[in-house]
Amino acid sequence: MNFCTKCVMPDTRPGIQFDADGVCSGCQSFEKRKGIDFDKRFDELKLLCDKYRGMNGADGYDCMVAVSGGKDSHFQVYIMKEIMGMNPLLVSVEDNFPMTDAGIHNLKNISEAFGCDIISIKPNIKAQKKIMKYTFEKYGKPTYFLDRYIYTYPLHMAEKFNTPLLVYGENISYEYGGDFAEDTYSAKNQIKNGVASGITKEELLIDGVTSKDLNFFNPPNDKILDKLDPIYLGYFLSWNSFSNYNLAKSRGFHDLTHEWNRTHHIEQFDQIESPAYLVHPWLKYPKFGHAAATDYASRMIRYGMLSRDEAVDLVKKHDHALDPRTVKEFCDFLGYKEQEFWSIIDGLYNEDIFEKQAYSGWKLK
Repeated sequence: MNFCTKCVMPDTRPGIQFDADGVCSGCQSFEKRKGIDFDKRFDELKLLCDKYRGMNGADGYDCMVAVSGGKDSHFQVYIMKEIMGMNPLLVSVEDNFPMTDAGIHNLKNISEAFGCDIISIKPNIKAQKKIMKYTFEKYGKPTYFLDRYIYTYPLHMAEKFNTPLLVYGENISYEYGGDFAEDTYSAKNQIKNGVASGITKEELLIDGVTSKDLNFFNPPNDKILDKLDPIYLGYFLSWNSFSNYNLAKSRGFHDLTHEWNRTHHIEQFDQIESPAYLVHPWLKYPKFGHAAATDYASRMIRYGMLSRDEAVDLVKKHDHALDPRTVKEFCDFLGYKEQEFWSIIDGLYNEDIFEKQAYSGWKLK
C-alpha cells in the first residue's frame, strides 16, 4: 500500500488517483478550491433556484432534498429553505435498523427546525434481510440494497411530485477520490460511483424475493431522468463537514455525546443514525485497508485541524476497531451469531495487504 503524502488515504481506495508527488485526488480536489470563485457559483445556484421557484404554484413544493436527518441534511435544508427561499419537500430512506436516540431526534428536528414536510420509505424488511445476507456474504456489501434505494427513491419521488430540482450534498467521488470524479453540479451519474452499483436486480431475485419486492431498485427510465435536475449542493459552496456540523447544532441537531462513543470513529457526529448500518462502511477496512477514521483524519488534515503524524496515530488506534454495539445490532437484525459474523469477515480480508496473526487477528502488512 502507498499512502498520500499529504493526508492518510491509501491508494487502495477504489478509483482514487495519485499524482507524481504522491498526492491523492482528494487532496488535489481540495487544493483546487483555492482557484474557484464560489461567489460566482453561489450566484449560479440562485439562478438555478429561480428557474424552479414556484413551479407548482405559490404554495407548492419547488424542490426536493434527499435527507437522512444528519448534519449535512440539516445544512442542505438550511441553504435551500432559509437562504434560497425555496419550499422543499424532504425525502428519506429509513433502513429498518434500531436507531440511536440522536438519530430519532434529528429526523424529527429537521422537520421542526425548518418547517418542512418529509416523506420516507421503509423498504420491505423481509426482502431486505434476505438480500443483506446475500450481498454481505458474497460481496461484503450488506447495505447495498438500502444504498441503492437512497440513490433511486428520491429520483422516483422527484418525478411523482414534479420537483425536478433534487438536492444532494457533496460529490463523494470528486471530493474524496473515486470513479466518475468530475467537478460538476449535476448528480445524474451519482448511482455509478460504486456505492450502489455493480449488482443487478436480477441477481437479487433469490430465496423467494421477486421484482415486486424491489419496486425502487432501478432508477427512472432515461426519458424521466432527462426531465430531472439532480444537483450536488457541494459544487456551489466550499463544503466543510465541521462547518455543517456547527450549523446543524445551532438548529437543534444532536450528536452522540453522552450516548455512544464509537471505537472505530474519531468523531461522533457522522452517520450516527443506525449502529447496525456502520458494518457496511467499516468493511472498507478488510477489503481496502482503511475505514471511517482514515476518511475523517484525511479531511481534518485538509481543514488544518490535524497534523499528518497526529492523523496516523488516530488511524492506527481506531480504523480497525469495529464497535461492539455495531456488531451486536447487525447480528441481532439478521439473526447471526457473532461467531458466524466474524467468520464471514475473515473471508473478506484482502490477503494482498493483510496477514493473519496467530492470536491477534489480521494486521496490515
